[in-house]
Amino acid sequence: MSNLEKLCLNLIVWGENTFVDGNELKQNIINHMARLQRFEFYICSSISLRNQIYLQSKEDIQHTFRDFKDNKVISYVDYFQKEQCSLCDIYLYLDQLKYYYTVTNNFSGGLFPCVRKISLYDDHPFEHEFFLRIAQSFPFMQTLSLNNFKPQNNKLCKESHNDNQDFSIINYPYLTNLTLYDAHDDYIEEFLVDTKICLPNNAVHLNIYYEQLKRVTHNFTRDITRINCAKLNSLHLNGRRLPKYAKDYFPHV
Repeated sequence: MSNLEKLCLNLIVWGENTFVDGNELKQNIINHMARLQRFEFYICSSISLRNQIYLQSKEDIQHTFRDFKDNKVISYVDYFQKEQCSLCDIYLYLDQLKYYYTVTNNFSGGLFPCVRKISLYDDHPFEHEFFLRIAQSFPFMQTLSLNNFKPQNNKLCKESHNDNQDFSIINYPYLTNLTLYDAHDDYIEEFLVDTKICLPNNAVHLNIYYEQLKRVTHNFTRDITRINCAKLNSLHLNGRRLPKYAKDYFPHV
């Protein structure tokens, strides 16, 4: 290990008392690798908020990287009061990263052409513009899971196509697997209403609860969700089956 010249780390660290930051990376890794020339990393660390006296900010985390040779380290911190936990993401040189673990509203953007799998999580609403940022930052994303039960504040859902011309239709051209078990109905609409998001034809496998799907599609009769539902190629309804009268609504499933 001490002779390595290049090191790539992709870590998820749970249950520690402090975040993984620049000080820890220097103390436990960099100081023991004298020949290290390039250090690439994506690290998501989680701590419990219970018994925490001081809550670190993004600026606190960023300050721990002040002595790094390359000062392009990106970090952000999220605090979730309901769950009494916090997440910190730090990363540098993500050219080859395939999986981005937790994307929140604090996601700072950037281009990640190799990422194929992401998960979205927050206890604040994801608005339509957030999904546009996701499409721009992860242009070749194939697998997406979403965990958010907060309704959107700026809900863009109207029954007429003509009423939806004032915002961008988002394209996810390589999406093949979408999981919405832990999603508010607003986000199911976000993906199934064709004037919000354009899904690839006959390519997407959708994981969703039957009752969610039935509710958002108005018992499989709603016109503005019909086009994207017709593009799905398979469904996992957590053990349920589509009723016969709904088969025409999902012709490729």
